[in-house]
This record gives sequence, structure tokens and C-alpha cells, in this order.
Amino acid sequence: MKYAAPTPLDYFATLVAEDASLNLLEAAVSLAQDEEPGLDVQAVLAQVDGLARRLRERITPETVPAERLRLLTRFFHGELGFAGNLNNYYAPDNSFVHRVLETRRGIPITLAVLLLELAEQAGLRAAGVAFPGHFLVKCRMGLGEVVIDPFTGEVLSASRLDERLAVYRHGSGLPADLDLPLEFFLRAATPRQILARMLRNLKEVHRAARDWPRLLAVQQRLVVLLPGDAVERRDRGLVLDALGNAAAAADDLAFYLAEQGDGAPDAAELRARLAVLTGLRPPPLQ
Repeated sequence: MKYAAPTPLDYFATLVAEDASLNLLEAAVSLAQDEEPGLDVQAVLAQVDGLARRLRERITPETVPAERLRLLTRFFHGELGFAGNLNNYYAPDNSFVHRVLETRRGIPITLAVLLLELAEQAGLRAAGVAFPGHFLVKCRMGLGEVVIDPFTGEVLSASRLDERLAVYRHGSGLPADLDLPLEFFLRAATPRQILARMLRNLKEVHRAARDWPRLLAVQQRLVVLLPGDAVERRDRGLVLDALGNAAAAADDLAFYLAEQGDGAPDAAELRARLAVLTGLRPPPLQ
């Protein structure tokens, strides 16, 4: 009996099946397999391990956390030259770890994934921070925390973070009375949340380009990663509809409507579209 080789999506599903065993770096590297199915994920992981070994050679058991962090940022941003890709920020390659390793250029969240792996191997307690508009990294230092911009390597003070947050509040249209403290926006992100944000970055790139096949590949991963997220099921259904797959699109739209009910702002529109996809008469307008 012949067994079919696992697809990139099958591999990803295995990686993200359980939170306890979810390896952020491996799962993040695997996102590029939709573009490059032959990508050797383990070879990329070995490349990162090689960088980590070079960093660990400079660290002794007596090296205090503050010095470890200084060595890390000097190694990552200085010696290796990792930085933000200002010239081509929205290129899909910026979301692919192996490309960022090659070019030393990326967006904040992809740079953060690499920085988090090196920080862990350097014995630091680091976490990703899903700060509005710009992903950050924080490291525990005694009773406090140091926040780093992976795009530049800059250590961000509380006042600098407040400035960035003020820009976000102004541009996002948050209610004036919704005065959430800075600490709320500095909570650690889980590996699953980080992967979702990476995929949603790619989602916006492909949606803007109206590249439905690539967008569908991203949506498939989002549904696998977040199986209970009705909005991601809806969005996959809309892409499937655009690609002419009526039956699968109808399944996803029906799931969304069952979960969200008639209170969803797009419920009437989607019910009408679902009726077309299933060949039923659309409901009368109310």
C-alpha cells in the first residue's frame, strides 16, 4: 500500500495541534512551504541553532541577564546585521523566516521570532508582545522588564512606549473613555497568537493583491490554527467563493452564520449569498 506524503498543511496541523508542544520557530518557518513546498524546515532550524551556538560561546554561567541581553542585541542587530526592511516592507518574503535569515531584513514579528529563539538559547526569559501596529519583544530582568523593538534593536522606555500607544489610540478611533493602561498592551503573546498575527500579515498582503490562490493557502492555515474562529471560517468561505468552489464556500459561510447568528453585521448579506451557493431561494428582505 502506498501512503501519500503529508502536505505542508498537514505538517503545519501537526505542529500546532497542542499548545504544550507548539514550537514557535518550527511552525513559523513552515509558513513558507506554501510558496516553497520543498523547503527543508529542519535545515533552517539548524541554521538558527548555529547562530545560537556562536552567541552562547560568549556567555558564561556567571553572565548576568542584563549582560546576556546586551550581547544578544549586539550580536543580532550589530554583528549579524538584522534590521527592518524599510525599502520593501510589505513584500511576502518579510514574513518568511528563511528569507529573513538570508537577507537579514524583515518585519518586526519575523525578526522577533528569531530574536526570541536566540534569547531563549542565551538563557533569557523573553516573550513576544503583540503591541498595536508593531510587534515587540520583552525580557524579564529581575523584578522588571526590558522592552525591545526587534526592527531596530532599540530599548524602549515607558515614555517612548506611551508615545507609540498615543499614536495608535489617535489613529484607531478608540473611544476616549477607553483608557487602558500601558501594561495591558505589553502582555506576553502565546506562540499561537504570534503565528496568527504572522498569517494575518500575509493575509492582508494577498488580499490587497487579490491573489486568491495564495490567500486561500493562508486562510487554510488560519482555520487549522484557530479552528473555533468563525471569522476566519467566513473569510475562507469568501475566498473559496471567489475561486468558484461553491460547496466548500457554503460550508464555511454556514458555520459562520450558525456561530454568529443574525446579530452579525453581515448576516443578511451572507445569508443571501449562501442561498445562491446552495441553490435555495434567498430569504425575503425584512
